[in-house]
Amino acid sequence: MSESTATSVPAAATTGRRLPSPFTALVGYTLRACLPVRRWFGVLLPCAGALLFGWLSAVDSRSAEAAFGDVAEIGLFGLVLPLTCLVIGDAVLGADIRAGTFPLTWLSPVGFGTIVAARWLGGWIVALVSLVPALVLATVVAGIPEGATAMAIAGAAGSAAYIGLFVMIGTAVRRAAVWALAVVFLGERLLGGVLSGIAQISPMWESQQAYAGLADDHGGWRLLRDGTPNGWSAVVRLAIVAIVTLALASWRIRHLKPTGGDE
Repeated sequence: MSESTATSVPAAATTGRRLPSPFTALVGYTLRACLPVRRWFGVLLPCAGALLFGWLSAVDSRSAEAAFGDVAEIGLFGLVLPLTCLVIGDAVLGADIRAGTFPLTWLSPVGFGTIVAARWLGGWIVALVSLVPALVLATVVAGIPEGATAMAIAGAAGSAAYIGLFVMIGTAVRRAAVWALAVVFLGERLLGGVLSGIAQISPMWESQQAYAGLADDHGGWRLLRDGTPNGWSAVVRLAIVAIVTLALASWRIRHLKPTGGDE
């Protein structure tokens, strides 16, 4: 083999190693670079709060189902789930755009949809190994271990939709965290509490309804809301929300003009 031919062989071929696909590489980059230690504190603190809510439910003098119903609606689905996903969803893309480091990814020879999907998947993996176990443990601590499976499914589906929503917000506005908080507390909690149309596309309400329908025999019926899909229908609705928000984020990324950071 001539010298020119030898030098044209990729390094991976000469060493026998196979390079990861661009999607896999982007997911790995998301886990390594977008979630520093301070972000992990922001993730784990609400997770610890989930266990505290479970304990508060356990020491309530009412029945386990009645006490957990209030704790789940206000604490787990109303605070822990959205706040944890906000920290994760903002970290994987919005913070990168604000810091001015996103052009390193934006200019890479990878499709915009691949970039968004990889960032979302990296964030969802973090939620699956931190938030979802915390929600399940809160259910067990509260004295309703029969609802653990339903809580795991609701937490996984809800976090997928929420991270997609916050990724989309991160691509659309500069102050993504402020807008995300407004969406959660003004849009979902306030307006979604009285308008069924908003609740039906709200990750907060649909996550709660997913648990309510799947754990109906174990006190979940206390959280059921008329006119809103529940159980597996709510899980499907959450999947649709995740897909739509990621599609919008991909469209927005395509028209984005990355600039220097403002942080």
